[in-house]
Amino acid sequence: MDAHYDIVMKARDTAGQGIKRYFAYSTILDREAFLEWREQHSYQFFDLPKGELAEAADLSLVYDFPSRWWGGRVAGLTEAKGARVCGVVFEIAEKDWPIIQHKEGAVTGMCVEKPVQVKLASGATVEAIAFTTNPQRKSLDGPVSQRFVEALERGARSAGLSEAWVESLKG
Repeated sequence: MDAHYDIVMKARDTAGQGIKRYFAYSTILDREAFLEWREQHSYQFFDLPKGELAEAADLSLVYDFPSRWWGGRVAGLTEAKGARVCGVVFEIAEKDWPIIQHKEGAVTGMCVEKPVQVKLASGATVEAIAFTTNPQRKSLDGPVSQRFVEALERGARSAGLSEAWVESLKG
């Protein structure tokens, strides 16, 4: 096991009993990639629950984190009046939240949590937590990772997001 696993498991042991809403818009929606990541990190006991399609208003994607693993810049969120980011809201048990934090890069300081208002497919507007690039780690140096964009597209399609959203990811 790696040190991140130990951090996550310790956090799970002290977590509350509540639920957190997680707005997922990135590669976690790519089911195949998520299962591979889960296996690599020994989280086979965890699975994402069924989620609900949602849109976050006044936000857009910005490729502002250079990732060695992805071979280029990957996406975070930026304020953008009138724009929207499509994704899925999952209700995650607090004890499993550290796994989400690990997947999203919060454990390593790559990303930070960001409260967002999202409109669910059912019509309700709720607050959820998204992850975005840590302001201290932002950079626009280097190319956008094509492999990352392809994973975004696969994830958006497998989650059932609109084809218009999938096309918008191509840049």
